[in-house]
Amino acid sequence: MKNSLRNSLILLHFIVFIYGFTAILGKLITLDAIQIVWYRMLFAIVGLFIYLRFKKLDISISKKQIIKLLGIGIVVALHWITFFHAIKISNVSVTLGTLSSGTLFASILEPLFFRTKIKRLEVLIGVIIIAGLYLIFRYELQYVNGIIVALISTVLATTFTILNKSFTHKVAPSIISFYEMIGGFIGISLYIALKGNFNSQFFEVSTNDLVYLLILGIVCTAFAFAASVDVMKVVSAYTVVLSINMEPVYGIILAFLFFGDSEYMSSGFYLGTIIILLSVFCYPMYKKRIGQKA
Repeated sequence: MKNSLRNSLILLHFIVFIYGFTAILGKLITLDAIQIVWYRMLFAIVGLFIYLRFKKLDISISKKQIIKLLGIGIVVALHWITFFHAIKISNVSVTLGTLSSGTLFASILEPLFFRTKIKRLEVLIGVIIIAGLYLIFRYELQYVNGIIVALISTVLATTFTILNKSFTHKVAPSIISFYEMIGGFIGISLYIALKGNFNSQFFEVSTNDLVYLLILGIVCTAFAFAASVDVMKVVSAYTVVLSINMEPVYGIILAFLFFGDSEYMSSGFYLGTIIILLSVFCYPMYKKRIGQKA
């Protein structure tokens, strides 16, 4: 059992490392954000379909659930588009540093969606995160557009995470992702078609970009998701949440290794990012401690 737990924890951190690497691929791929997400979702659909067939899972769910999941998939697509666009117009460090503020938006949006009381502790964490964001904004004015787009991406990520909560106890997570990838892919395809951008140039992808896109769609999306489902059979939800908070840390370290000086930021940026990350880490730890006392 100890070996199983240890192996699952190693796999979990490898998955989080892969999530952090997603931002690096977004910077390396020369295509625009919409093209990146279109290909990512296409390859993810293929990867998830193979996974579902291999596991012999029945993907039959009600029409109402399918429609809702397809709609959430469009939100996922918008999150990824804004995420990659933020990287393109700023850099990996700024995007991931801003994205770590998701706890703030969750503390506001979750009570609104589920009509529950706003918790004082979550409001306090939110205020601390705002202070961290203020420092990032104050010292990185040259990246203000990237920060704003990254904030929009964070709100979208929080939104689809909250919306998914109503399905997690009814539908298998792999099936949820499969239909959401289809929904996002259809939504993006319609947009591109209406803009008249489905031309030969759209499908002209360099060999390097194609390799990066395959890694992004199959390894960073389909594999990472499938592996995370298996991990959660052994590791507690608390450990998963806490470990996922390492994504910006891994991503920023990788950005330094890949892009060097272009990722160097001011001391104010790092101070603001550390404040946000400490808030995000301390919140679940405090929550677990309170739960144990109760």
